[in-house]
Amino acid sequence: MSAASPLEGRTAVVTGAARGIGAVTARALVGRGARVALLGLEAEELARTAAALPPGSADWWAVDVCDEAAMARTAALVRSRFGSPSVVIANAGVAEAGPFLECELRVWRRVVEVNVAGGAVTAHTFLPDLLRTRGYFLQVASLAALGPAPFMSAYCASKAGAEAFARVLRAEVAHRGVGVGVAYLSWAGTEMLRAGDTSRALRALRSALPWPASRTYPVPLVAERLVRGVEHRSASVHAQPWLRGVQLARAALPPLVTARSRRLLRDLERDGRIPATGLLGAGGTAAMRDGDAGGGPAGGARRGE
Repeated sequence: MSAASPLEGRTAVVTGAARGIGAVTARALVGRGARVALLGLEAEELARTAAALPPGSADWWAVDVCDEAAMARTAALVRSRFGSPSVVIANAGVAEAGPFLECELRVWRRVVEVNVAGGAVTAHTFLPDLLRTRGYFLQVASLAALGPAPFMSAYCASKAGAEAFARVLRAEVAHRGVGVGVAYLSWAGTEMLRAGDTSRALRALRSALPWPASRTYPVPLVAERLVRGVEHRSASVHAQPWLRGVQLARAALPPLVTARSRRLLRDLERDGRIPATGLLGAGGTAAMRDGDAGGGPAGGARRGE
């Protein structure tokens, strides 16, 4: 497969690569013959992901994607190790679930910071490389970018913002040979989702969704479709084909969601208070810790040897 792939011999950067979709996407890129720089917050998980890949095919750097200075230092190390990237996948993301009034604003802000500003910092850091290589930038968004979801205000706002940013970037750099795409994903079987399913709010939201929006998809399937989108330099990458229909019908979604939510939320609130979850999963814990510390790990990048 790798011999026929346009990714053969290319350098790719994947953020949020410590676990979940980022880690599995990195593995799929290596399977296509790419060299991969793994970026994320969790050094031990990044090292484990890199160690599972063929020797020389990947290396890792622990860095907060919101830390501009640390990202610049990391980019220099990536270039020194692998050369200028041709592919950058802005996958790093966090989520919180719960009624907006129950959310701590510092947590709400961190979701927006990681999901929007983190993607923008990633693009700003590596765009000079992509201009040199006439490469491709993929912003990972979500079904949440296409329509509102109760209890997910920060996540929906941030993914819609990330989508809008990527669309603007595409318009600005298309004439210079750089491709920019947005990836749309529904629920995938990640550690973050499993953590969310312990929340009464998120369980209720998922159970109220019609099929296939209520279905959970295997992470390897999602990662494979992301990599196919990268290979084709797609403007829109749909990890689940039915998301194309949702994208076309997005203008009709807000009134439908509001109508379905009235009874659901009334019943939930009758049964008692619905607390917010805080950032979900181990990745969310790491993002909140580093956000509170005001920077990335140790204030900069650390390379795995």
